[in-house]
Amino acid sequence: MSTSPRRVLHPNRAVALVFLLLIAAGTCLLRLPLSQAEAQPAPWLTALFTAVSAVCVTGLVVVDTGSYWSPFGQGVILALFQLGGFGLMTAASLLGLMVNRSLRLRSRLLTQAETHSLGLGEVSGIARVVFVVTVGCETVLAATLAARLHFGHGVVWPDALWSGVFHAVSAFNNAGFSLHGDSLVRYAGDAWVLGPVMLGIVIGGIGFPVLQDLQARLRDPRHWSLHTKLTLAGTVVLLVVGAAGVLLFEASNPKTLGPMAPGERLLSAAFASVSARTAGFNSVDTGALTRESLALHFLLMFIGGGSAGTAGGVKVTTAAILLLLVVAEVRGRPDSEAFGRRVCVPAQRQAITVLVLGSVMVVLGTLVLLRVTPFPTDRVIFEVISAFGTVGLSTGITAELPPSGQLTLVTLMYVGRVGTITLATSLALGERRMPWRYPEEHPVVG
Repeated sequence: MSTSPRRVLHPNRAVALVFLLLIAAGTCLLRLPLSQAEAQPAPWLTALFTAVSAVCVTGLVVVDTGSYWSPFGQGVILALFQLGGFGLMTAASLLGLMVNRSLRLRSRLLTQAETHSLGLGEVSGIARVVFVVTVGCETVLAATLAARLHFGHGVVWPDALWSGVFHAVSAFNNAGFSLHGDSLVRYAGDAWVLGPVMLGIVIGGIGFPVLQDLQARLRDPRHWSLHTKLTLAGTVVLLVVGAAGVLLFEASNPKTLGPMAPGERLLSAAFASVSARTAGFNSVDTGALTRESLALHFLLMFIGGGSAGTAGGVKVTTAAILLLLVVAEVRGRPDSEAFGRRVCVPAQRQAITVLVLGSVMVVLGTLVLLRVTPFPTDRVIFEVISAFGTVGLSTGITAELPPSGQLTLVTLMYVGRVGTITLATSLALGERRMPWRYPEEHPVVG
């Protein structure tokens, strides 16, 4: 009888591996003739790119989702971005809760790694919040969109229902997939379509720990966690700045907001600001944006949404912590502080690590695409940040990229969804505690 200890897969490695397995399964399903509108097997690269984009809730596509894929293929894509956004480990944990009424330690560790729960005791609560919020929001969004499409745009009920469900799930999971070749441009002036989609994007992308905190202490903001306060404050600032910037840079652009009425301009500018933070829908032609708007999108896409939600990017709290660190250094303060709380040193180190690793991925991806494509630098940077931030917006060059370029985006989407720290940890040989520390010295900085 063996007495050797049982090896347990590191939670971060498990998360990275499970996403790879889901991508492989999705690729095989999309390769089936049943998934293609013309009943022919899709090319391997097309199936792989679409599966990765769906699982990583990105929305970048190399073929038109509504015309290239059959209803079965569209259903596969919907299932992939639902699982990718909802969280595979969270789904498994919910099943465990239903069957066993409790979660074992290993299940809690896996779910904690994926949802970024602050403690093992929060895992069960967050899993339940994920399920209730996801099902509730997607149901309401689907019903609202279906009704609007039928009564406001004359779409027959079967098509309106399917379109409502598809776009509702895509919006809540910040996936950006649309059944229309122009995304949501045809509804640019319709607040009853863009409004619910924006609401779904914000709720899904704000992060489930924040939603759980609001659920427990909605009327007691003084006792909200620092994470919740930083996320909400950062989200409001980014949405307002983004909308104002798009409105300023595009108001006179005849190819985007120029021809619209004032109310429609404001609606589309707000939608662009919300969607740029990882949703991937667009109500104006992204390829026609001014260079200033493209640069603004760089910032919004790179930061992304809230932690442990369906959004991508380096996350709002990362940017907020780094800003607080800079403010503290400029003011000569030893601690980074906000809302009467001090930000712990490990969180600061993690924020710096996420920023550096994310920046390295964007730079490397940009260099590769510039090497293999003839496209302008600003378009390439836009595509790279969109892939890494799992946004899905494109200036129209995705389908024209060579295989090496598309595989580069595949890698960026996977890293962006799994997370730079999670991937780095999963690739590391192991953690070691050093029995000594070297003497401290202060290098010259700046």
